[in-house]
Order: sequence, then structure tokens, then C-alpha cells
Amino acid sequence: MRSLKWLGALALVGPLALAGWLWLSLLSPWTYDRPDHLPPVQEGAHRVFVYGTLTHAPVRWLVYGRVGDPEPAVLTGFERTGLDLSPSPGARVEGLLLRVEAEELARLDRYERLGIRYERVRQTLVDGRKAWVYRRLPTEGDEGTAE
Repeated sequence: MRSLKWLGALALVGPLALAGWLWLSLLSPWTYDRPDHLPPVQEGAHRVFVYGTLTHAPVRWLVYGRVGDPEPAVLTGFERTGLDLSPSPGARVEGLLLRVEAEELARLDRYERLGIRYERVRQTLVDGRKAWVYRRLPTEGDEGTAE
């Protein structure tokens, strides 16, 4: 009987602890300081091509407060490799094109840990539109570099 109570308590506390950790590590303003070398986010509307967790509406809502009205988009010349994109002639990555305002882009930068874990670069999509794309920064020991 004691073990059932223990499992019940763990079943309640475990998800709460996980949610707290995710919020603190991914969304909290206290765990990310924008590196000084990064330029400020320009005012106005921005296009962002997403290909991972941000393709899911609940994640977008948690990160920048709305699901938006994304549209399907394709980036050519890259392939998805885990949490990053690698140059690959002839390859294509399907994702979503988001339209966000400056404050929302700053929230996306915080989520992606811009300047620490990812860089944000301009790429041309298959339809000719330009969009920001987050690419993993190389870590110590990486042989390849983000383009």
C-alpha cells in the first residue's frame, strides 16, 4: 500500500518538476542573457522558417504567446540532422513559415538561446522569400561549422 502512495506522489510531482525545469531552462527570462555581441532585434515584422519543435502549435503558444498563422514552407540545399540543418545540395527541408513581430522574435531568440546554442541567419526559401533560420552553433570538438 505504501508503494502505491509513493508511486501516486511521484506521478503527480514528476510532471510538475519536468514542466518547471522546461520553463526555467527554455522560457524563463532569468536563464538567458542575450550576448552583448548580438545586434538588437529590428522593429517590425519578421519571417522565420522553423523545422523542429516550433512546428507544433502548443510550443509556439508557450514560447511567444500565440500559435500564429503559419504556412508550409521549404528550404532547399539543406538536410535536417538532429537539431540542426546541414548543407546538402539537392536536399530539402519542409517546415513552417512564421510571421512574428520584433518582441516575438526576441522570445524565439531566447527559446533558441541565440548566440549560445543557435545563430539566426537569413536564408532564401524555395518560393524566393527570405526568412530567418536558426542554425546550431558549432561546439568544441565539432569538425563541421554552421554555414
